[in-house]
Amino acid sequence: MPLPKRTGPLQQVHREVDDIRRKLDSLLKDVQSKSDSKEESFRRCQELQTSAEKTLMHLTKLTKADELAPVGNYDQRKLEEEGRLQNILEQMKHLSQELSPPGPSSESSGGDKVSEKSLEDTDDDDSDEDVRSKCCGDERQAPKSLPLSQPCIYTALSDFKGDQEGDLSVQKGDKLNIIRKTSDGWWLAENTKGNRGVVPRTYLKIGFSISNKDKDDDDEEEEEEDEESEEDEEDADSEELGDQEKHSDASHSNWSTFRKALTEIDATDVLSAMGAIPSGFRPSTLNKLLVEEGAKYKGSHHMLPRLSQSQLSFNDLFLEPDTGRVRSRHIKTCVCFTMWSCRRIPTPGVGVQVLSRHIRVCAYDGTQVLSNIHTVRVSYNPKSPKTWTFSPRTTGILPTLLNGECFLRCNSDSPDLGILFELGVTFIRNSTGERGDLSCGWAFLKLIDAAGNQIPNRTYELPVSGGTPFEKDVKVEASLAKGSPTSVFQQILQARRQPTLIVKLNSPATRTKTSLNLLPDTLLHCVSCVHLLALYRQILADVLLVDRPTMQNADLICSPVLSTFPTLVDQPDLLDALRNAWMNAESNMSRGQKRDEAYLKQEFFKVYMASAYFLLHSPALPAYRWADPVLEEQRSRVIFSKLEELKNATGQSGSQEAFAESAAHEQVAFDVAEMTFDLLQAIR
Repeated sequence: MPLPKRTGPLQQVHREVDDIRRKLDSLLKDVQSKSDSKEESFRRCQELQTSAEKTLMHLTKLTKADELAPVGNYDQRKLEEEGRLQNILEQMKHLSQELSPPGPSSESSGGDKVSEKSLEDTDDDDSDEDVRSKCCGDERQAPKSLPLSQPCIYTALSDFKGDQEGDLSVQKGDKLNIIRKTSDGWWLAENTKGNRGVVPRTYLKIGFSISNKDKDDDDEEEEEEDEESEEDEEDADSEELGDQEKHSDASHSNWSTFRKALTEIDATDVLSAMGAIPSGFRPSTLNKLLVEEGAKYKGSHHMLPRLSQSQLSFNDLFLEPDTGRVRSRHIKTCVCFTMWSCRRIPTPGVGVQVLSRHIRVCAYDGTQVLSNIHTVRVSYNPKSPKTWTFSPRTTGILPTLLNGECFLRCNSDSPDLGILFELGVTFIRNSTGERGDLSCGWAFLKLIDAAGNQIPNRTYELPVSGGTPFEKDVKVEASLAKGSPTSVFQQILQARRQPTLIVKLNSPATRTKTSLNLLPDTLLHCVSCVHLLALYRQILADVLLVDRPTMQNADLICSPVLSTFPTLVDQPDLLDALRNAWMNAESNMSRGQKRDEAYLKQEFFKVYMASAYFLLHSPALPAYRWADPVLEEQRSRVIFSKLEELKNATGQSGSQEAFAESAAHEQVAFDVAEMTFDLLQAIR
């Protein structure tokens, strides 16, 4: 079915801008032909300038929540309209200077020369689009014309009926010659009858019309060619933008990244335009951080030691001189919280297959992410699709990925410090197989009250807002009643329809609290793994603070535990394998052995080498990938079978000789990096 035409406030502004542009073009022609007096032309220019300023003021106040229906690439389209208005105002400013009565200033003659030159340029071509491109003074915010790549013949995928001036109506299978491509997705095309107009990019496919018999065989090849052509266009466009940005200030260096995010068109934008995504859904902000700056926001990065300002000692890793244990560090914020459930969360529409429903959690101060990004997967029940639950009851130990009981350590002194929860889904588009990550909303729990104290431990029901953490007052559900409710009863009903996340702050047990104080100053992870993380920190302190010849020595250190353990923090199934093996080993220890630190570290090394280290370098274990059900099942089978083999061969405590001497256990080719801990590369 063809997409519904945009009829919201933003589209109305688009029509107003088009009308102002047509009036300005008419005024330019009249000024050139001198059909009106100079005073009349000046009056018309002033009226147009006032109208453009009012439209720009109205546009800046618009938000996505004002739209009656979901609008794909809303921010990009709004930015483009602002750019068009700025260009029109700039041109009218020069025209107004030319038409204004002469004054004492000597700059009028120079202005006349500029205006005459611009008017001569507009006379070179009668095309409205050419006039538009030549008259604009600053095109960096306007829809840019993309270079045409060969071939320029496209086929219409579906019927499109143009109901506005300038649109080109097409039927499925029509062959179109693309005259100009623009970044806003509306391309200027010409059909076989010679009619010209704009057509949405999503309705077009590169190549000629083909028969149904050959269509299935050629679809994949045509899609690959289409993707390559789009990549070439984006590369060429980025080169042009890069040349312009070389002259900008260093303080605006982040603008290119922001503009790139606005102009990217992914599966989320297409599905939003199709109406398959509820209102308020956005591309995942935290997933984008993990993809683009993954090392900075992963738990493995925060587990590594951090140097002091002098670069000669550690900032968060010290030893107690009396006991030899890691010194406890009491920081400003250390809380344990449990995610109970999410209610009334809308579901994506048809056309997508959901691979994972999850919540990404991090420390946030209103402007930036302060910790690693931890992900907890939701237990989904098809009978209640709008209710998400956590921590299901299982026969064995609860997997880390499904455990909603987490802890946060953060040493920030920001008064706005809190926990950011981003509800998300990872999906695959049925028609194209394209994967995407979608944010279903976000919630924020501020941990500091107005008096500067930490909020009390109790259950909090947090409202889930739509959009991104940087947007305000965006609703999630498109079916919510428009306007403000008129009665108290209606307000209560509307509040009960809002999506909510239930979170409980609780106090940790004494043993857990002791282990938490041994961890880095900033970290967010699952509570069930605290004892493993504390053991790693103890071994890290022994190697870096006790066994090194001097504190200035930075030679490579032979320690397979230190070199590979941080990897497990980012692979929850391997961390669960180590936790399971360690729990089996602890069950066979006496009470005295559990209190002996030296014995515990020795046994932990044996268990680690016979479980996690062995699996990390097993050729049968596929590489880790997020939200791949087939791959996750394969890894689960390999992990379970290998641990059972090692358990039967070496006993509960395990031993690295089990696979070092047996030919039955294959391993990948040895790499010295497996055994080497590089202090200079690992420290932050």
